[in-house]
Amino acid sequence: MWRTALMVALVAVSLHFLQSSQRLEAPAALLHFLSDYLFGLSVVRAPEEVLAEAWDSLIRAPGVGWTRVAVGVNTCVDVVVCGVGLLKALSMHPGRKADHDTLQSRDDLRETFSYFMEKGVAAERFFVDKELFGNIAQAASQYPGAKHFVGGNAALIGQKLGTHVNLSVLLCGPVGPKLHELLDDRIIVPPESLQEVDEYHLILEYQAGETWGEVEAPHANRFILSHDVSNGGMNMMETFIASLEEFEPELIVLSGLHMMEGQGKDDRNRRLQEVSVLISEIPNEISVHLELASMTDKTYMNTILDQVLTIVNSIGLNEQELLFISQAGAGPHCSHEYWNGAPDIGRVSDIIFWLLKEYGRTDSHKDSDLTRVHFHTLSYHIIATIDGYWNNQISSVAAGARVAGNQACGTDTIDPTKVVLKSPMEFVLSQTDKLLRDKKMTLSPTKPVRTWHRENISFFITPVLICVNPVRTVGLGDSISAEGLLYSERK
Repeated sequence: MWRTALMVALVAVSLHFLQSSQRLEAPAALLHFLSDYLFGLSVVRAPEEVLAEAWDSLIRAPGVGWTRVAVGVNTCVDVVVCGVGLLKALSMHPGRKADHDTLQSRDDLRETFSYFMEKGVAAERFFVDKELFGNIAQAASQYPGAKHFVGGNAALIGQKLGTHVNLSVLLCGPVGPKLHELLDDRIIVPPESLQEVDEYHLILEYQAGETWGEVEAPHANRFILSHDVSNGGMNMMETFIASLEEFEPELIVLSGLHMMEGQGKDDRNRRLQEVSVLISEIPNEISVHLELASMTDKTYMNTILDQVLTIVNSIGLNEQELLFISQAGAGPHCSHEYWNGAPDIGRVSDIIFWLLKEYGRTDSHKDSDLTRVHFHTLSYHIIATIDGYWNNQISSVAAGARVAGNQACGTDTIDPTKVVLKSPMEFVLSQTDKLLRDKKMTLSPTKPVRTWHRENISFFITPVLICVNPVRTVGLGDSISAEGLLYSERK
């Protein structure tokens, strides 16, 4: 501080001397220097701008990147509408709030939408009644301002990966004429994936602060509903696996397990066993990432944990899905019904640590391939890897966070005026480990990625720049995982 004050005094004296002297003219270079220095003293850079620049300096391409990626198997057309506006147009009125595992009626839709809007969290539900869903879908398509987009986790991930010119992307799933029209021309779609009719999903969006009756959304988010038979049975899984031999990918990104939740228990378990066998037949040299999504059936989730998690290398998920896994598997903090605000970082790291210890390859003798978890929530992201299996994860977690701000705001690069930094900037590393519980770590815009270790698991965390007025919320998690994978290198 004293150096700054001294410099200011010297600048003032110099200006006074130079301007008062009748024999000397101040050199232009000196005046420019003094002017620039004074201007610099008055400028305070926004933390959002500093953070965005710090990411750019950190993010580096992996030593060996992917060249061929195969993605499957849930694809559809998303019809994006104003959720509150659509429900009003359907003559629905706010009232009771309740979470229904599946939607059987208009009341179930109204109550479940209200339940999740009040919490400001994303959710997805299967609509059982085909005819009633068709009527709602027709109203949604005709609603003023309704937009049609590429939909389904696999298609969204494929579309994101397809923007990279040095990457060949194969997408397998039920692709109807509208979806085929919306997809990037560079994406390869097997002829066996094409069908005459599209599958439609309705995306009911709401903005932060938007109200419906007594409900006020704390965050911008969306509620998704569908009656999707093809994706509901992962019907394209065999076609997907059959296409791999000719395409020869280095990386497979798989999604759609959550779509089978609407099936009967016996049919679902039978089909999941078939899907598990197909995944297990993928050659070991091909990396497999599984993208999870919203589910409500704990028994079904437990079956996925036992049958699927151990035969993939990496998973991507958000805060609801992570907590639900812990609830289903009796993991840490499983008594929490839901997160209250931003998920506590110590609790999140506890669950991720348990997940990798319980289902991952933390011991070379364990019969598991899982070595990486990419967790994303609104205000921060964490990647955790078992040591010795992945490289470049600092770049990976930073790239995933950067793309979240870009896509939510609809910009190619971070615009510091359109985003805000709301991440917890100080946190404990664990809420259960006695040695880590008292250890605090801080984040800063100049050092946005921090790392720590817990046994043989490494954690990488970065804040997120949250878009103030998001143009679209659906598909953010898929883009985050896709971008993170692009910057990852499996040893």
